[in-house]
Amino acid sequence: MISSCASLTPYKVPILQGNIFDEDDMSKLSEGLTKEQVQFIFGTALIKDPFHSNRWDYYYSIQVGDELLDEMKLSINFNSEGLVDNWTIEDLSE
Repeated sequence: MISSCASLTPYKVPILQGNIFDEDDMSKLSEGLTKEQVQFIFGTALIKDPFHSNRWDYYYSIQVGDELLDEMKLSINFNSEGLVDNWTIEDLSE
């Protein structure tokens, strides 16, 4: 007897894009960090806007097939001395 493989679904590789950051990385972020320290924690910012030179944007998404599992954006603002002033994090997957 030959069984059919029609019920098997192909494996879908997770697609990771951007700078993945987690709770551990976020716990290291604090006011007063230098740009070099931020880059050490999060890597090179995905977006360094020439019109907002004191803001770095980090973005990542995780997708499997057509399903978006996670999508986050972190914006870090620096003061005139190049130190972290504040940041916002957005969950774009909701």
